[in-house]
Amino acid sequence: METRAHKVRSALRRQRVTINDVASELGMTKSTVSRALNGYPDISDTTRLRVREAARSLGYRPLANAQAIRTGRLRAIGLVLQLNEHDRHRPFLADFLAGISQAASEADWTVTVSTAASDEDTLRLLCKLADEHKADGFILPRTLWEDLRIAFLRGAKVPFVLYGRTRNSDGCAWFDISSEAATQEAVERLFALGHRRIGFVPGAERYTYARLRMEGYRAGLLKCGLAFDPDLVSEPALNRTDGAASADQLLNLATPPTALVCSVDRAALGAYEAAQNYNLQIGSDLSVISYDGIEEGELVAPKLTTFSADVRDAGRRLTALLIERINGAAPENLRQVLPATFVARGSHGPAMRTSAELATIISNAKRQVEE
Repeated sequence: METRAHKVRSALRRQRVTINDVASELGMTKSTVSRALNGYPDISDTTRLRVREAARSLGYRPLANAQAIRTGRLRAIGLVLQLNEHDRHRPFLADFLAGISQAASEADWTVTVSTAASDEDTLRLLCKLADEHKADGFILPRTLWEDLRIAFLRGAKVPFVLYGRTRNSDGCAWFDISSEAATQEAVERLFALGHRRIGFVPGAERYTYARLRMEGYRAGLLKCGLAFDPDLVSEPALNRTDGAASADQLLNLATPPTALVCSVDRAALGAYEAAQNYNLQIGSDLSVISYDGIEEGELVAPKLTTFSADVRDAGRRLTALLIERINGAAPENLRQVLPATFVARGSHGPAMRTSAELATIISNAKRQVEE
């Protein structure tokens, strides 16, 4: 006697929408519909969107196991997050993952996320996930100038896309924000406000973004006709403590800068502390422009002027690029760079003090502490 559960399963099988149903509805071949649903680059965006909307309307869902056997793909995106990164707790991570998950879900893909405690652990996990075929390809966040993750995946012929750029671009697809252009713009804005001694607090050189922002700083000086002075470049800083030390280093020059450009917001927040130690008012005595757009920048007084990027959009774009890469698109055709958004707040303004005046104020503040 047929059980109720068996009857339900039989009914579901009879009702299941197949790829043939979608093709018939659209008057397309099964092959075209399949390639559109799987993101193949030879299918136009218009056709791909039309097919996906029809599949969604009809309730079509691919059978994952059958599809994996047929194509050799799991329709799974891999992501290894490194917990020892300087900005691992930033709220941007939630938005970044949300963007990836949303784009993957819309394309009927899944996301496999792992966490690592070090560079070595990241490589181990990438190797393990690739060997066990837990993902068809990987998104690599926070790229390094010399990136062993890239070398491994390139050698293993595993598809990947970068959130950022790297020294050796062979075989690399990426999405990035032009933070070098943002840094150059920061220098030019400060110059237009009368600043002629503009200091720079860089990030760690191992990160590609830090090198690019240094290039942007130098390009900004050149554009404004200002000579590059190595004394105006502090030690690298990625957090508030190091940012305070780097700003202190610059403020104690014989001719200190009247403005600072910081590679990351967390270092810029440290500059607030250094300025306070010398009774300097951010925004009037000392101008500061940074990059990242973290929430903490809105909590200080005055609020931090910065450049920001839409990381949720970055997650979506990287997912779409990776799916195209997995489906055979050439990496050289999958490279996107967009501008950052300038967020004007109260930490920058016209040059109200000369370097000599700042040096006097700082000297007096130090003398008061000694007394």
